[in-house]
Amino acid sequence: MGGVTSVDGLAGLDRTVGAALAAYDLDGEPRATLLHVSENVTYQVTDAAGGRRWALRLHRPGYHGVAEIRAELAWVAALRADAVVRTPAVVPTRTGGAVATVHAGPVARHAVLFEWIEGDSPQALAPDVLPGAFGQLGEITARLHRHARHWSRPPGFTRFAWTWDTMLGAAGRWGSWADGLTGALAAEPMSGAEVRAAVALVGRAVEVIRGQMAGFGTGPERFGLVHADMRLANLLIPAPAGDTARDEVCVIDFDDCGFGWYLWDLAASLSFLEHVEGIGDLVAAWLAAYQRRLPLTAADVAMIPTFVLARRLLLVAWLGTHPHSDAVASVADFARQSCALADAYLAGRLLGDV
Repeated sequence: MGGVTSVDGLAGLDRTVGAALAAYDLDGEPRATLLHVSENVTYQVTDAAGGRRWALRLHRPGYHGVAEIRAELAWVAALRADAVVRTPAVVPTRTGGAVATVHAGPVARHAVLFEWIEGDSPQALAPDVLPGAFGQLGEITARLHRHARHWSRPPGFTRFAWTWDTMLGAAGRWGSWADGLTGALAAEPMSGAEVRAAVALVGRAVEVIRGQMAGFGTGPERFGLVHADMRLANLLIPAPAGDTARDEVCVIDFDDCGFGWYLWDLAASLSFLEHVEGIGDLVAAWLAAYQRRLPLTAADVAMIPTFVLARRLLLVAWLGTHPHSDAVASVADFARQSCALADAYLAGRLLGDV
């Protein structure tokens, strides 16, 4: 989720990166360059002499246990084997494992090495082509969900669940939405009473969300294994090879996959876009493509505003616990827009006719 501008604490990872690379049988003298910092730290690994590249992911200590990481990679392997979507292959360690556990510092870290795929993220697309991109995203998501519904998960498969409690409740994985909102608004020229009123407004919306999710339930037709961060930023359009056409879009970063509502993947795809003009067109494009493979009921569609606002408030919580994030230009603006979305949700106006 999102990059950060600060690399505080990364200097001490040199030994960890070196130890992680030593766990793999890589040719030449691979060199690692910091690529991305979010929940995890990702490096581009290059063998200059051989011309090969890989992506090394160092997991944040305590976010996932090794069993959960292996479960994620088992799904990725199954998606590749069943030709459901294109996603980078996992490079095995010298001992044939999918995960390397490194003890080169004060805290053990798990590492995963992926094959490199050259490509561009579609997240910077012009507004007029976004509906087409969301149509493609809806079609890809439907393929993932069809696979998840019928896949026989291996013994010991374990992933966390995205529920109201782990999103907006006391067990929130990304922090407290109330703390995130209060912190963002407190930096503005607002009185304490105005901040409290804004938090109370969003709190009313959160209670409605809780009731809606409880009523919707977690039946197998609605709730299962999901990517949970299916944003344009987690897609790659592979670079063309010579004069050939571009290959199929590649899906990356299954680090947040887990058990949740299938429509949570639609809400995640709208991350940081919930307030923009034309959001209804993006939802419509996603739904049209998705339903060509997996039809939805009227009750499913009616839940979309609830999931969209829940995801938005989850992002408010995430920004509050990631103060150096560059995911948004202004956290205060994002907080104010989130309050407006909560107000629209309570009035039945969020996403218009969706």
